[in-house]
Amino acid sequence: MELVFQNIELLLLFFGIALLYSSVGFGGGSSYLAIMALFNFDFKVLRAVSLLCNITVVSNGTLQFYRKGLLNLKKVMPLVFASVPMAFLGGKMTISEKTFFILLGITLLLAAILLWFQPQKRSISITNLSDKIGFNAFLGGAIGFLSGMVGIGGGIFLSPVLNMLNWDNPKNIAATASFFILVNSVAGLLGQATTFPSDLPWMLVLFLMISVAIGGIMGTYLATNKFSQTWVRKATAILIAYVSYTVLIKNL
Repeated sequence: MELVFQNIELLLLFFGIALLYSSVGFGGGSSYLAIMALFNFDFKVLRAVSLLCNITVVSNGTLQFYRKGLLNLKKVMPLVFASVPMAFLGGKMTISEKTFFILLGITLLLAAILLWFQPQKRSISITNLSDKIGFNAFLGGAIGFLSGMVGIGGGIFLSPVLNMLNWDNPKNIAATASFFILVNSVAGLLGQATTFPSDLPWMLVLFLMISVAIGGIMGTYLATNKFSQTWVRKATAILIAYVSYTVLIKNL
């Protein structure tokens, strides 16, 4: 229990991130990375811990979305078939610490912009894009590669884009993002297998996974019931923008 009390602030932050992100179908990987960076975690363990927490959160979320009939696997597969191998390749890439943090900062800033300006009424009527296998494969592959390289699931990019393209209704898109994050996180983690840190603080990681699991379960409950997600998206965008600013200032 001493380890818990020593890291109570970190555990509560991870819980809060999981609660917020899972309520809109995300895993929270981008913010886990940023928080660990602010807490001076060893650079070598950041991506692995982020992906493990991602998998923990979205596993339950994906299951709940599927049980409620919100996950259309046939429609999602073109996105996933391209994203999984690309996330694996991205995870295998070795990048310097400075490059990683600059890339993370830019990634977070882009995610914040996409979340903040995501329209509540989808104004772009391109409904046939959901059936374009080539387009979906390209979109999934591009996001998958970036996600694997940085150490996130990619749902934070996928969801706003799909909403703007009128790909499906918001709840189905949240379910799609959750599944997308799950498979990409697993692929990215496998891609890191050859460079997986041997000194991973497993006991702390276990407590972090428990913390995000609880937050994720609560967030998914909110997501699958009547719940206005607008304020969550705005709050998440502000949080991500602040963390992006902090990361970039430290590394530019």
